[in-house]
Amino acid sequence: MANKTVRLLRVVVVALTAAGVLAAIGFWYFRAFSPDRQRYPVRGVDVSHHQGKIDWRRVAADDVAFAVIKATEGGDHVDDAFATNLSEARAAGLAVGAYHFFTFCRPGADQARNFLSVVPRDQPMLPPVVDIEFGGNCPRRPTPEELRTELNAFLELVEAQFGKPAIVYLIGEAVDLYETVIPARERWVRSLVLHPGNENWVYWQYHNRGHVDGIEGAVDLNVLQGTPARLIELTR
Repeated sequence: MANKTVRLLRVVVVALTAAGVLAAIGFWYFRAFSPDRQRYPVRGVDVSHHQGKIDWRRVAADDVAFAVIKATEGGDHVDDAFATNLSEARAAGLAVGAYHFFTFCRPGADQARNFLSVVPRDQPMLPPVVDIEFGGNCPRRPTPEELRTELNAFLELVEAQFGKPAIVYLIGEAVDLYETVIPARERWVRSLVLHPGNENWVYWQYHNRGHVDGIEGAVDLNVLQGTPARLIELTR
């Protein structure tokens, strides 16, 4: 009986050790994952006030070419770091753009006016981005037709002012409910440490716990679909 107990304990120890090793390998793979730089040479970040004070010159020196910065949310919220992040990232030489978190509890036109009230249009910018997701949103879930109506109202006003189509970021359960009613726009996809499986996107957010010099803590990491020339084209 004693020998059986010892053998069982050994099996348990080996199994736990193997599980620990696999977990460690998985952690370091996730932490270090980066898409093929020859295939996707243009790197970027998306940020908000949650990243705190950012040293954008250090960010730019760490192989980051563009930044998409949170500007607004809903009909009246403005990210209090937007203006500083935008001006400092631009001054550091990054291509810059702005995104709006689309809420389900305010009309799309109100949200568009909020976005346009704070995002400058007198300097080169990447296309505006509208972020549609359930996390952090209003508890009410509009029907697909309701979402299409309000999103179209937002896009009509924003795109008329920017003179270029917006980019849509649609993730999670919102994809299942709203994918079929989203207007035809280029997409920003989220696929953590896995290739999206297609090339039908303009940005790929591949990490949500990445690290970049100049930013304390974790930050979302992205690549552009295309070359530096494509980034310049988008910024015009």
